[in-house]
Amino acid sequence: MDRPTFGVIVGNRDFFPDRLVTEGRVEILSVLESLGIDVVVLDEQATNLGATETWADAQRCADLFRANRDRIDGILVTLPNFGDEKGASDTIRLADLGVPVLVQATPDDPKRMGLDRRRDSFCGKISVCNNLVQNKIPFSLTTRHTVRPDSDEFRADLRRFVAVCRTVKGLRHARLGLVGARPNAFRTVRFSEKLLQAAGITVTTIDLSDVYGAASKLAVTDARVKAKLEQLAAYVDTNAVPEHPLHQMARLAAVLDEWMVEYGLQATALQCWSSMQENFGINACGVMSLMSQNLLPSACETDLTGAVAMYALQLASGRPSALVDWNNNFGDDPNKCVFFHCGNWAKEFASDATIGVAEIQATTLGREHTYGGLSGHANAGPITYARVSTDDHQGRIRAIVGEGRFTDDRLDTFGMTGVVEIPRLQDLLAYICRNGFEHHVAMSASRVSEVVAEAVGTYLGWDLYRHVG
Repeated sequence: MDRPTFGVIVGNRDFFPDRLVTEGRVEILSVLESLGIDVVVLDEQATNLGATETWADAQRCADLFRANRDRIDGILVTLPNFGDEKGASDTIRLADLGVPVLVQATPDDPKRMGLDRRRDSFCGKISVCNNLVQNKIPFSLTTRHTVRPDSDEFRADLRRFVAVCRTVKGLRHARLGLVGARPNAFRTVRFSEKLLQAAGITVTTIDLSDVYGAASKLAVTDARVKAKLEQLAAYVDTNAVPEHPLHQMARLAAVLDEWMVEYGLQATALQCWSSMQENFGINACGVMSLMSQNLLPSACETDLTGAVAMYALQLASGRPSALVDWNNNFGDDPNKCVFFHCGNWAKEFASDATIGVAEIQATTLGREHTYGGLSGHANAGPITYARVSTDDHQGRIRAIVGEGRFTDDRLDTFGMTGVVEIPRLQDLLAYICRNGFEHHVAMSASRVSEVVAEAVGTYLGWDLYRHVG
């Protein structure tokens, strides 16, 4: 993964001691370097102390940022003292990069409040933020109002902000693939391609007939097919899958891989039934699971906005994501339910995953046509869940995000499944139903709801509901 790059604005107000700015600038740059973050910052000779205070300073800093537009992922405003409240907002407005902004203020030492060490950054941060709001510039805050640059707390703030920048940038330039038409039985996965495009998300389509045609031309001896067979065998024990469906899985994987590379796609949504079984003879679950595990998230049932949520979680966490059903109650426990899907989850979620027949689809499509589904129980641990949906009536994109945990509860069933516990689950389910959200939800084995909420709510401007306990 590429090193992130921040544009850094060092604030200053001239009647505070110069040493605070000089020391603060060195300290913040050292912390950023220790975290592997590159910087674009004014040279100390470009302005007084390399800080941004006057209108002329703001122009110079904005020029520098614009010249590095393609490099800068986010902007850090650091206030070693009160700072000039106009300097930061003027710079950001003039640079017009449209990237996330983090505001940090260094705390005063109560024992050093004389003229030589007094900062007033506590107050200055409020003024800077006021000016950002006046200029309609969205921004992020540190966990505490003031925080030392060399503290573990601020390092955590920076790591979180890096994830926010990565998520915003990724979603604003996302290219997703839609493989096949929506299953006729599922109106729930309808979406507005135009609303997604307006948010920067491009959808590229391919017909299943084109996929089947390309796959049928690939011999088992083709190097691309052999490579996919090796990948599948290394990923999960394939001994339970007969030779022909295993070869079909490899052909499908090879075709999808080449198509994604050709169009620069980061995620897909497939029509995984019933054409796949009736006309190609397999379940695509195993192939989709492998793709998601390799950070190419793949959603079932042409749920394209489900794939958007999967990709958002992956960007935020750097880990695989999966698409699941809000599927079953778990006894009478109001805060537990069952997550399930036929067998497409990335293997990361279930250490006991095996591949075989997708039992639920085999009941109508035949066992011989449904090899390829994974089965397994979710590993206990934290999760973040997310849903993205387009509201065509209101012309908006909406999102839900929250956190829970997979429990140790086990079910005697089939497919990929797990019992999840979510605080105030009944309130969440009521919100989903009353607001017409889909029965699918994306998940990640991580705690990144704050990152996703900040990215899509603060910076992308999507309508957001963050569920908390």
